[in-house]
Amino acid sequence: METSERLIESARELLWERGYVGTSPKAIQERAGAGQGSMYHHFRGKPDLAEAAMRRSAAELRAQAEVQMSTGRTALEKATAYLMRERDALRGCRVGRMAMDPDVITSAQLREPVRETFDWLTGHLSAVIAEGIDNGELRPGIDPDDTAALIVAVVQGGYVLARAADSQEPFDRAVRGAVALLAAQSVTAPEA
Repeated sequence: METSERLIESARELLWERGYVGTSPKAIQERAGAGQGSMYHHFRGKPDLAEAAMRRSAAELRAQAEVQMSTGRTALEKATAYLMRERDALRGCRVGRMAMDPDVITSAQLREPVRETFDWLTGHLSAVIAEGIDNGELRPGIDPDDTAALIVAVVQGGYVLARAADSQEPFDRAVRGAVALLAAQSVTAPEA
């Protein structure tokens, strides 16, 4: 693996484990088995390397979500596949974790991959929900954008609850609750 790739992968792991503030250039270099000169040969500094790592994590999240949302025939099946994907909630979301880091949020450069990813994810889920409404599968009274935002918030909030409780269970309960709410919007579901 090329030095730049080792640096990006090391940064990805350390950002996930420690956050931006807790990840030093020295720790990245040590994990990558690269010297300081190598890091600064490939990247202008920690922010550029972190951005590259965050963009790589974001691309991975998008690819996983696309696979999940292409599984199933109906909008409900696609959204459920996204929600029910096996996740290690105690580790949290590689991208969402960055939104909790004060140095990331105050930097437009570092905040941008997080914003782009959540915008993409919400837009993709909104399209799935709109398709379900258009196909007569889901009740027309639900708003696709609001429902997509709910789904993303449940997953991200589930990570927070799981980490706070040091247990996977709060995450799993939140996701099951979201699936039940979506299923209640199915045209085959009884009116409440």
